[in-house]
Amino acid sequence: MEKKNKQQSSLSSSEELLELAIQSGAQEAEVYRVESESYPVSFQSNRLKQIESAESQGTALRLWQDDSPGVAVAYGEFEPKLLVEKAINLSRLNPAEEIEITQGRVEALALSVKAKFDIQTLLEEGKKSIEAILHHYPDVICSANLEWGKEKTRLVNSRGLDCQYSDYSFSFMLGAEWVRSDDFLGIYDGESAHHLPKAQPIIDKILKSLAWSQHNVSAPNGKIPILFSSNAATMLWGTVVSALNAKYVLESSSPWSDSLLEEVVSPKLRLWQDPTLEQAWCPFDDEGLPTKIVEFISQGVLQNFYSDLKRAKQLKITSSGNGFRSNLGSYPSPDLVNLIVEGGSSNLEQLISGLDRAILVEQVLGQEPDISGDFSLNIDLGYYIEQGQIKGRIKDTMIAGNVYTALKEVIALGNDNRWIGSCYTPSLIVDGLSVIG
Repeated sequence: MEKKNKQQSSLSSSEELLELAIQSGAQEAEVYRVESESYPVSFQSNRLKQIESAESQGTALRLWQDDSPGVAVAYGEFEPKLLVEKAINLSRLNPAEEIEITQGRVEALALSVKAKFDIQTLLEEGKKSIEAILHHYPDVICSANLEWGKEKTRLVNSRGLDCQYSDYSFSFMLGAEWVRSDDFLGIYDGESAHHLPKAQPIIDKILKSLAWSQHNVSAPNGKIPILFSSNAATMLWGTVVSALNAKYVLESSSPWSDSLLEEVVSPKLRLWQDPTLEQAWCPFDDEGLPTKIVEFISQGVLQNFYSDLKRAKQLKITSSGNGFRSNLGSYPSPDLVNLIVEGGSSNLEQLISGLDRAILVEQVLGQEPDISGDFSLNIDLGYYIEQGQIKGRIKDTMIAGNVYTALKEVIALGNDNRWIGSCYTPSLIVDGLSVIG
């Protein structure tokens, strides 16, 4: 009963904030609230380190006075009047802008699959996974991080909008570190889902990487094909996500600003957004607009950008429902939900067997490429392929090139799509990158 009363009080404070803001002279106002609960379990050096629990509640009030916006944030319990005063004072420091706010509708949604939390299950999965690695490689040092969490998001505004949704998630990360003389090897893998991820595929992947890393070999210099695993491929998609962002399109910093309906990457590539999938399920954005499936690239041809309300109006297009806050105190700006990259027909082993001289990249170190696409990265975990076989692990090796150039030179895509964060990507082979050993 106490928890229910707490939730009712939490909901009523949103309406109170809106009313106070309007009474204090705001033209329009919105209240964005996030409540979260998490239970992380961590293992270090092959043993249990700690079990934690955390609850948090954050509230952001955004208002406009004399067409100038102001945002104020509070965590936990707060005094509504003080938060309104802070937002109004901040609005006086900002220039006037056209008010972009979503018209009213009422919507309350929850993910149909509710994850059941059991701390004992997390403990057992972590312990069993570490034991499975140590059974084959007793000299490695293992770590594991497992977490269950739930989150409730609510957005209300002065135009009658009232949207809320609840989400649940599990995450499981496993690591193995192997020190041999002056040779340090770190292998990490994991997954997030709305159910507890299966440990065995993660264990198998780490064991395979350890087996491939038994021997170190030298990598050839020059331009040779690069096989990016699903994990490493996200480095490429990060630049693509930036190029599709309406913010950078307006700034003309995206090389694709004037390339709609033109071929921008290999015809082998298709990319789209699907917020209905469970991985990062999101029924509406942080401006209250319903999210939707958006086709970005089809057969290499650019189809759409993604935008929030402000940038959509400037581009004279309809918002794609991609206005999100990077944190409670920020203004909404374009961001993606569930980027999907269409896979191919071959598994990773088949891709490897078809390569004569190539590099398989699993993990990279260094700053990922920005919107220019240029990069020079150290290979943190990679292998040399010769005549269709893994010859061994490579060290002290870099790859350099340009993302846009590489994506025009896609040789093949794997059928091994997996979720890396909120990106569902396969492995892929690209040409046109330089290897520096």
